[in-house]
Amino acid sequence: MSSNIHANHLSLDASSSSSSSSSSSSSSSSSSSSSVHEPKMDALIIPVTMEVPCDSRGQRMWWAFLASSMVTFFGGLFIILLWRTLKYLWTVCCHCGGKTKEAQKINNGSSQADGTLKPVDEKEEVVAAEVGWMTSVKDWAGVMISAQTLTGRVLVVLVFALSIGALVIYFIDSSNPIESCQNFYKDFTLQIDMAFNVFFLLYFGLRFIAANDKLWFWLEVNSVVDFFTVPPVFVSVYLNRSWLGLRFLRALRLIQFSEILQFLNILKTSNSIKLVNLLSIFISTWLTAAGFIHLVENSGDPWENFQNNQALTYWECVYLLMVTMSTVGYGDVYAKTTLGRLFMVFFILGGLAMFASYVPEIIELIGNRKKYGGSYSAVSGRKHIVVCGHITLESVSNFLKDFLHKDRDDVNVEIVFLHNISPNLELEALFKRHFTQVEFYQGSVLNPHDLARVKIESADACLILANKYCADPDAEDASNIMRVISIKNYHPKIRIITQMLQYHNKAHLLNIPSWNWKEGDDAICLAELKLGFIAQSCLAQGLSTMLANLFSMRSFIKIEEDTWQKYYLEGVSNEMYTEYLSSAFVGLSFPTVCELCFVKLKLLMIAIEYKSANRESRSRKRILINPGNHLKIQEGTLGFFIASDAKEVKRAFFYCKACHDDVTDPKRIKKCGCRRLEDEQPPTLSPKKKQRNGGMRNSPNSSPKLMRHDPLLIPGNDQIDNMDSNVKKYDSTGMFHWCAPKEIEKVILTRSEAAMTVLSGHVVVCIFGDVSSALIGLRNLVMPLRASNFHYHELKHIVFVGSIEYLKREWETLHNFPKVSILPGTPLSRADLRAVNINLCDMCVILSANQNNIDDTSLQDKECILASLNIKSMQFDDSIGVLQANSQGFTPPGMDRSSPDNSPVHGMLRQPSITTGVNIPIITELAKPGKLPLVSVNQEKNSGTHILMITELVNDTNVQFLDQDDDDDPDTELYLTQPFACGTAFAVSVLDSLMSATYFNDNILTLIRTLVTGGATPELEALIAEENALRGGYSTPQTLANRDRCRVAQLALLDGPFADLGDGGCYGDLFCKALKTYNMLCFGIYRLRDAHLSTPSQCTKRYVITNPPYEFELVPTDLIFCLMQFDHNAGQSRASLSHSSHSSQSSSKKSSSVHSIPSTANRPNRPKSRESRDKQNATRMTRMGQAEKKWFTDEPDNAYPRNIQIKPMSTHMANQINQYKSTSSLIPPIREVEDEC
Repeated sequence: MSSNIHANHLSLDASSSSSSSSSSSSSSSSSSSSSVHEPKMDALIIPVTMEVPCDSRGQRMWWAFLASSMVTFFGGLFIILLWRTLKYLWTVCCHCGGKTKEAQKINNGSSQADGTLKPVDEKEEVVAAEVGWMTSVKDWAGVMISAQTLTGRVLVVLVFALSIGALVIYFIDSSNPIESCQNFYKDFTLQIDMAFNVFFLLYFGLRFIAANDKLWFWLEVNSVVDFFTVPPVFVSVYLNRSWLGLRFLRALRLIQFSEILQFLNILKTSNSIKLVNLLSIFISTWLTAAGFIHLVENSGDPWENFQNNQALTYWECVYLLMVTMSTVGYGDVYAKTTLGRLFMVFFILGGLAMFASYVPEIIELIGNRKKYGGSYSAVSGRKHIVVCGHITLESVSNFLKDFLHKDRDDVNVEIVFLHNISPNLELEALFKRHFTQVEFYQGSVLNPHDLARVKIESADACLILANKYCADPDAEDASNIMRVISIKNYHPKIRIITQMLQYHNKAHLLNIPSWNWKEGDDAICLAELKLGFIAQSCLAQGLSTMLANLFSMRSFIKIEEDTWQKYYLEGVSNEMYTEYLSSAFVGLSFPTVCELCFVKLKLLMIAIEYKSANRESRSRKRILINPGNHLKIQEGTLGFFIASDAKEVKRAFFYCKACHDDVTDPKRIKKCGCRRLEDEQPPTLSPKKKQRNGGMRNSPNSSPKLMRHDPLLIPGNDQIDNMDSNVKKYDSTGMFHWCAPKEIEKVILTRSEAAMTVLSGHVVVCIFGDVSSALIGLRNLVMPLRASNFHYHELKHIVFVGSIEYLKREWETLHNFPKVSILPGTPLSRADLRAVNINLCDMCVILSANQNNIDDTSLQDKECILASLNIKSMQFDDSIGVLQANSQGFTPPGMDRSSPDNSPVHGMLRQPSITTGVNIPIITELAKPGKLPLVSVNQEKNSGTHILMITELVNDTNVQFLDQDDDDDPDTELYLTQPFACGTAFAVSVLDSLMSATYFNDNILTLIRTLVTGGATPELEALIAEENALRGGYSTPQTLANRDRCRVAQLALLDGPFADLGDGGCYGDLFCKALKTYNMLCFGIYRLRDAHLSTPSQCTKRYVITNPPYEFELVPTDLIFCLMQFDHNAGQSRASLSHSSHSSQSSSKKSSSVHSIPSTANRPNRPKSRESRDKQNATRMTRMGQAEKKWFTDEPDNAYPRNIQIKPMSTHMANQINQYKSTSSLIPPIREVEDEC
């Protein structure tokens, strides 16, 4: 069929060319008459057959096709214009007649009484009915084509799809001649094209009905396309002739491609819509122009009788148009016809402009396409978490370093980062290094579409990082809260762990209905924890470093040299883990289990999870830190351990008394046959608790149940005596000391008043801030120092030195705490520092609220660094009196408590400089004042370098400026620097590790907050969210029972019952003795930096050693970190310790554990110095037992009996005593005096 059509095309061209030549007209007629008999001349004419009844003369009929389109277009246009003209004339005539009728109605209305015109009303009703019917039809047609309904969208998409189908048919027919004879009943493509155009005609009718302006509708591009494509199809059916013609105009339908994709919700972003628009316009123009060139070049010029045509395929025309638009013009294909060249002249102007503007913009949009705009594909059997918020190289690297640490169990979790800004090259390289476990997607958590891309509904948790260095912390917190709202709104049950900068902004999270901390949602408040760490350092310096190292995952770095770094790094490798205890520990007390774990399993257990059996209890589960010997462990108890590896903690679960009692190597303690039998038994209580790292906590099949003799049931005499219905000493929860709100003017001290007060043993808080500075939340610093597990007389006085304008803004949260004073000034003024006796303080804290207002990171800590160096360079030449061991401890001259000069200043009575647990408690004797020698203090050596201080830093690298005599490299990590190891510097960046630690174990954050905040609970946070202040409460047995909790202190080995172990003893012996005798749980050492040197050193710097091994040798100058029990009787009496040295030693020797814990009798013999010290202590304790017990009041001037008491002593004082010990061996020990609460 195609070959016949091609022959017909050739014969048509030959006949037309022969008829145009006048010289051969006669020969052509003769040849045509004999064409039936001579087959060689068949190529000159169109063959006449019954199947294809074409014109026997071979005449072209293209004009018929074109005329049908032109008649349709101009005819319709004429009818529309004629209708508008007639309508306009009718309107004008009706308007003129209407005025006359209106005048008549007015006149008739004035003459008629009723004014009814029934015939007129009937006509108006008919017209209204007709208008309503036409309007409804028009609205129906508009709905059908507007894609507002499902039917409309289907119709619009179907029209577009059929238009593309008609264009494809054109591409197929373009390989045939421009005009050919085809039978409609046999040509399949013509039948399909006919069906498409019938549908287009119907759709054209709907569009025409729905159009408001028929004229503009008639001139639309889509209408013009229909005019020149639909009528020629009907003509081709009538003539049995096909003309390719203007069917290429269907390519203009591609312009609506973006609209169709928007209807289908495929295109949603502006960039994608713009890109599709540009591409569709460019391609449709390109294809349409190529179709016109294809038509004129294959047909030829009409005035040339179509003789100058050339055979070009459609795709060659497409190539020609692209070469023309790009101004390349190779010349291999070009237009020969006049129409083609004329068209190219005009097209090259518009095409070049379009090519020059569209193509670069298209390339830019494609280049700007999100590289990370895909969707996450979940892997079966593998969890994933979503990390969003402040995504930078520093935050991501710190997070990944801790999250993917090798010391964790197999971390089968994939990390998906979601951020609205594409990563830079460094961050992208970091992602590529962890490509097996990390993926990045560009988007925002505020967009539900982006949340769907990262599969937030199937994520195990969502972690939100905060910008710790932002200039506006409240705005950053608001952003993170909005992220939480968006995520919870999309998936309410997703677990969220978010960082918050300000403590008061945590209250907004409680307003989110789906926020539930019981289900794992946690808010890590950086200000709360940072200031809590610093506050604990005021009670036990170096504790901030130890705790920060515990929840950070760091590998063990082995150093062969005997330096302080060796012992420090051995402790740094320890982390905090949780594990369920073995059934072998059932029925044992907490100290017994703790001793067994430390001695035999080489594990340090510091706390357990307590599930209250009382249904009335608000919080069923509590974490008890060193609960004491009254608690018995039962099945399913969860323990908190300090160990270097998660595999080591498994020993606590695998331990079996029958199988492992005689095992000496803890590495051999593994799962035994007894454990397998227990695991095969069916569960009787609650199922195993699922852990966040994809595994299961190795726990017995029972829930934790502890039998505890709660002091609430039988309150002691001290509790009853403290119950005063008229005095409020504590807040409503009983967790913190409380006083009535005070005006800030009553606590402001001038320099002279501060100097008259003669402060000592206090805490000086140097703070930089002004009216415009962001609040740092000083309440979080004061609350741990006002915890109720301290007696009132043990509270350290807090003196703020800073701008009064800034402190007025903070005062609303501080006015309910006792023993707080303010000295307006600046921490850079030495006069202000001397006025508050900074050389006599127990701790100096340096904070700044202006750190994040500077763009240069190296200058963010300039104020804190300058203040620290300023204090260290101060010299205190005034005489501060003598070092005297009396009932008041170390007291400046003129401050004898019996002196009448000790008068209140601003209602603040001078308190003694001694506290319990706040300073270093040591056990000493009291001697008669008359026998106390006086020792003068060399003031030349009393410089600011001996002042204990802790400085807050924002930028880790600035730690190199704090100590000028250290050798830290600027590129050294913070935890390896000397100031951080010594506990004199703290940076908020160390809290980044809490994100991953909380994800893997949600109890870790609760334990850390319990340790550092002094007892903050979710109930207390809800109360603060309501009132923004602590509420006072009456003392009841329930609130007083909350005081019974552990606190952190430092135990000195210089003297006392542990002095014999301080001189070459083992840390394990000290651990067991302190635990058995005093229920003290030791967990670290604060050692002088140069203690390992054989030569004496004047350096007073100390560093932290976390969880030393049993065999670790002690030195007399060591300070031991310990968890002390609350002493109910300390507030009422000065009762001596009930354990004598002899009894404690004998009990330690006789109490051999049932689990074959090695007794101290089998240890190697100690040096002779230790034996002599043991004899002295035994004699001293025997004398104490024979002495009469005395009860002391607030005026212990006649306290001469040699009773054993606890006296806390500051680190600076201990260093002075140790320094001048060689000068006089008769320096009396210092005891503790405990006032009534």
